[in-house]
Amino acid sequence: MSAQYSVPQERKLLTALPGPKSVELQERRLRSVSRGAGTLANIYMDHGAGAILVDVDGNQIIDLGCGIGVTTIGHANTEVAAAAAAQAAKLTHTLFTVTPYENYVAVAEKLAEITPGDFEKRSVLVNTGAEAVENAVKIARKFTGRRAIVALDHAFHGRTNLTMAMTYRPWPERAGMGPFPGEIYSVPTSYPYRDGLTGEEAAAKTIDYITTHIGATEIAAFFVEPIQGDGGVVIPAPGYFAKIRQFCTDNGIVLVADEIQAGIARTGTWYSIEHHDVIPDLVTTAKGIAGGFPLAAVTGRADIMDSVQPGGIGGTFGGNPVSTAAALAVFDLIERDDLLGEARRVEKALWDRIGDWPERFPVVGDVRGKGAMFGVELVHPGTTTPYPEALTAIIKHATTNGVIVLDAGSWDSVLRIMPSVVISEALIDDAMSVIEETLTALSGS
Repeated sequence: MSAQYSVPQERKLLTALPGPKSVELQERRLRSVSRGAGTLANIYMDHGAGAILVDVDGNQIIDLGCGIGVTTIGHANTEVAAAAAAQAAKLTHTLFTVTPYENYVAVAEKLAEITPGDFEKRSVLVNTGAEAVENAVKIARKFTGRRAIVALDHAFHGRTNLTMAMTYRPWPERAGMGPFPGEIYSVPTSYPYRDGLTGEEAAAKTIDYITTHIGATEIAAFFVEPIQGDGGVVIPAPGYFAKIRQFCTDNGIVLVADEIQAGIARTGTWYSIEHHDVIPDLVTTAKGIAGGFPLAAVTGRADIMDSVQPGGIGGTFGGNPVSTAAALAVFDLIERDDLLGEARRVEKALWDRIGDWPERFPVVGDVRGKGAMFGVELVHPGTTTPYPEALTAIIKHATTNGVIVLDAGSWDSVLRIMPSVVISEALIDDAMSVIEETLTALSGS
């Protein structure tokens, strides 16, 4: 496998981490960058390929984070880079709402093809996931004439003022940042490990809360992450979203699948809502869509998307020619190289490697995941009490030993594993062995 990449697909440490050049860069950073833009690991990267990052000191590091789900197809894919470079040499910007270009249209056509549902669709392209969510809110409000927006407990929808109001936990995203827009409501979700409910039972609880606290006829849109990322890789129980879909249909509510983190081949399907056999009205896409270039989208039913007046949605850089060229190359790669199948291969490899962690390590309460998106919930042994200190210890040990992992969960107690779908079984095994060193120490075994 390593022969396919410019960087050998193996972990290799030449210095302590962070290395001397990273330490020097960190000192420069502290003098010039806001501390609000914090980082998980102060290891500065120079280049990468596949599932390996190489830092400024030459250390080869296994990346289990992908920039929080962005480099799903691997780092610095040569074909995506070539497509972007070729476009940059021709045209970098005109602004689609002034003088349009084909790439934008081609991406919208592809999104209509791959998003769930066989109805007529439209898209608008923007820059970031948060911007996609904000536009979905605007579109749903315009279409329904209603104002209320519902999001699930443990949700993460962004860091802009509106999307922070839709994000569940106060720290660190929302603390001290208000006031926030009104008519935003958080409602109970399905969290099988913690609530023990069937999907139908959890949906009934959600619906009861809405009808008694908000009123269904007041709601413009119901936003759901079919697999919650920052919330802790929470996967609602089977049947949950089917009931929510019917509730939205019965009450004229726009159902929005926020697929910013779990979409675009990460979970073994184009979109993670497909695992629930439910068709949303709108879908938000970002992160993995363009292989590292900034691009996001709202895609959905034509009647909803076309309800907005010309000029009501859009933006200066949305659907940039270079980013859309990269996205078209990503779509081609996913289909040509069967990256949906590769995501399922990674899922099997992870289940085979870590599926028994709850039995082996008392600090592991639950392992869950789809495709290349897994969560390991950490608890105090013998309880379901969150154990954030265990997560801190794992992240510290992993990063100093050349493995990048992510934190997650409303209690900061879920280890998030989100590698590229091209990662090898050998790299998975090596990375999990590093993590197991901390799990063994925490479990006292």
